[in-house]
Amino acid sequence: MHALFRTRRALQLALTTNAIRPWSGHRVSVPAFAAGWLTSELAPHLLALTAADAAAHVTRHRRASDPAGLAMAAASTGGLVALIASARRARGVVDAALTAAIGPDDRGGTEGRTPDDVATPWGRLAFPFRMDTDGVRRDRDIAYAQGGRRFLLDVYRPDEPGSGRPVLLQVHGGAWMTGSKNEQGVPLMLHMARRGWVCVAINYPLSPTSRWPEHIVAAKRALAWIREHIADYGGDPSFVATTGGSAGGHLASLLALTPNDPAFQPGFTGSDTSVQACVPHYGVYDFAATSGSRASAARMRGLLARHVMGPDPTHEDYVAASPLDRVTDGAPPFFVIHGDQDSLVPVREARRFVDALRATSREPVAYAEIPGAQHAFDIFPSIRSAHVVGGVERFLEWAHDHHTRRVDRPASGEAGPATAARPR
Repeated sequence: MHALFRTRRALQLALTTNAIRPWSGHRVSVPAFAAGWLTSELAPHLLALTAADAAAHVTRHRRASDPAGLAMAAASTGGLVALIASARRARGVVDAALTAAIGPDDRGGTEGRTPDDVATPWGRLAFPFRMDTDGVRRDRDIAYAQGGRRFLLDVYRPDEPGSGRPVLLQVHGGAWMTGSKNEQGVPLMLHMARRGWVCVAINYPLSPTSRWPEHIVAAKRALAWIREHIADYGGDPSFVATTGGSAGGHLASLLALTPNDPAFQPGFTGSDTSVQACVPHYGVYDFAATSGSRASAARMRGLLARHVMGPDPTHEDYVAASPLDRVTDGAPPFFVIHGDQDSLVPVREARRFVDALRATSREPVAYAEIPGAQHAFDIFPSIRSAHVVGGVERFLEWAHDHHTRRVDRPASGEAGPATAARPR
């Protein structure tokens, strides 16, 4: 029995240590991510299990308790407490990033944030894989183009009827080879739909069956569908923000940086594929390894060349697909989010992308480097993801108000621009 207890405690200590400081090296990046992601986001639950396991062991064996196992339990407890404290710091980091980019959060009245909105939602986190769908209607499996299930989308919208609601387009990740609209971005979409937004989650063709640029072409087809049909679901086609994680962050960023690019719109060049704001999470930005990063170069020569790109890709093909190389002064407002412990897409890639945006774009660029966060930290509700979702809401509401004021500003430039009432 001591051996089993000691094995459990040793395994938990190894997982906790990796979550605090992930194992380094290209060969262990995937297991380091998987173990670190779950341990970090489930730290409160693992803390409770560790305490219960240690208490049960002491109760059962009393003076014959295993000191080595208990020492490892104590070390794990300390590490898990540190992970929880790190997760709670996300709120301050996000608020500081947004305040620096767009100013203080001055929302008030019934639409402002209450103390419950900004506090850690402990009650909702007890069952992290159970999504709260109250107040949200989901319209499933709507075809936005011909081609089967990879060209389907879901619409999340408030239960109550309404019109003129701002729209958020969610693009899933998965290394351009896996994933679906059902698996990612759900906590954010449910949150935003309850706040009066219409959210659209899309599938798109996956490699290696499909090759670049089919992924971005499909995303632009979905955007064209939104412009034509989203009013039927209560959305405002004139305001569309986009978001996504990992490969989805790459595609969302490329959507934002390549409005109406005919190379990515074969057969529908007349469609408006601009977006009004972008919130990429832990995205891939250096597609062409322009920065000289070893990790970016390894990804380009390996995953991208073997599985994602078409036959005989040129350097220009990679550059055309690279958000870092497509930054212009016409970029919409960006809120870039990345974890400082990301094992799959190193955080320095996000830093370089943000530097390029800030050096070129005329619009605000917010950047939140989330302490202790691994790749995919927002897949399910957690302490960290709850605070990040609150920050994304703040940015999106600002972006919509910013867009509305610009549209409503009198042509003469008179003071006192009118702001439209918030649609519901």
